[in-house]
Amino acid sequence: MQDNTHHAPSPRRSTQFHGALGHAQLPSAASDLILLGDLTGRYATGSYSRLASDKRTVILRGARQGAAEHGHRITAAIACHVARAGGSVDQLTQLLLYPEHEGGRHARSIALRSGQSRALDYIRRVWASASATVGTTLALSSRHEAYELLAVLRDRIETTPWRGERARTALRVLRAHLNFAEIAGGPLHHASERQTAEEAGISRTTLRVVYDTVLKPGGWLRRLRVGHGREGSTWYLALGSAPSRLWTTQFPPDPALEEWTTPETATTADIDSTVLARLMGHDAFAHHGLGSAALMIISALHQHPDQTVAQLVSTSSVSRATTYRALKRLADHGLVLHTGETWTLAPRALEGFGIDLTDAGTSHTAAQGWAKVAEQHGTSGLAARRKALHAAERAAYREVLDRFAEHRSRAVVIVRDGHPVLVPTPRPDEIPPTWHSPDGRVLDPTTGRPAADWRIATDGRLILITPSDQRSYDELAAAHAEALSEWESAA
Repeated sequence: MQDNTHHAPSPRRSTQFHGALGHAQLPSAASDLILLGDLTGRYATGSYSRLASDKRTVILRGARQGAAEHGHRITAAIACHVARAGGSVDQLTQLLLYPEHEGGRHARSIALRSGQSRALDYIRRVWASASATVGTTLALSSRHEAYELLAVLRDRIETTPWRGERARTALRVLRAHLNFAEIAGGPLHHASERQTAEEAGISRTTLRVVYDTVLKPGGWLRRLRVGHGREGSTWYLALGSAPSRLWTTQFPPDPALEEWTTPETATTADIDSTVLARLMGHDAFAHHGLGSAALMIISALHQHPDQTVAQLVSTSSVSRATTYRALKRLADHGLVLHTGETWTLAPRALEGFGIDLTDAGTSHTAAQGWAKVAEQHGTSGLAARRKALHAAERAAYREVLDRFAEHRSRAVVIVRDGHPVLVPTPRPDEIPPTWHSPDGRVLDPTTGRPAADWRIATDGRLILITPSDQRSYDELAAAHAEALSEWESAA
């Protein structure tokens, strides 16, 4: 987390940066980073090491690759500081390319190694990424401010109307991400699709639909980095857009899902999302069980007991017809009580235990826990089957990752003398022995003559040398590592 506390700059810093940023002032940490570089090693963590092919042990990167990664992190941090101070890409370029600024060493090394135009293109890419990040995030100087932001976000979620089945499902997904953010201690958190689906009690297919149609267009969630390997995606929680814009998506409202905006639902809601987060993972609230509408009704009644149907329509943002149906299902299990015109929760409704009212002339059966409710609706075991499926998918995916890490491919099975023999498939970049010449050059298989533009690298792979690119293999490997680092940072 960056320290964004502003201090009065020293006379040296003020003189040094006045021409670059005009009247804008940078924090002392940013000034030290530009002038002196990363003296504390804050941005070196993880720069000079990487996971081995087994994805379990850590090995050291090459010195050049580690220095490039470390320098890129410093450059990106300076770009974020300049963007937050209201600077421009030209001012960032001036700061990075100034010879006496240690923080710009990486940009200047690119200019010396690959030319001024490549260095300027690199700075522009870093600036675009920094501007997008700064423009869509808030500066949090302490953990206390991060929790305050999450509390504001929780209040915004609880007072936003979530009309229709798709929107109520999106609320479950959003509340799952809020759980992850509260554990992480801020709006920036990591979560995979399978993990989120299990937390929200829905399938991955439904999860992706609400991501694309509600949460991302509504400004509630931003995926900063797509998960890869054993790492989940990096997400950022935002306050969302105005309620009038929340439902403006690329898909029209679906009448079958009750997504038409009706005048009977108010523009604000009032539910207890903590209760919703506690219950949404139970099989009883699956799509063919009590459903998300019952979740909203229970959350609204827990927030404000003794509500009429008209009040519940407003506080839960559920249509009147769906409210009556949800209340009837809950009443059949003894989870809600009807007194006059008002409804309230049973004493142990949050635990799934209802009140037996058979003596009062009703025909309902009191619920004996959420597991029993799920059995009655035929949704029992959905969460367990979903977790088992996800575990099998994770195991298969990790097997593929291990095979790629070991550079293995599918082998061909041939039968010789009645015994199966595995013949591994050759990799496309490996050179057949018939292509090698005695002097180490590559032979053209069609003519048998040495190919002028091709060489064999030290690891036995083909490498193309053109007149416009005469860099050595080590230089090409370093350029590839640098380009890969830039691509991952931009993504």
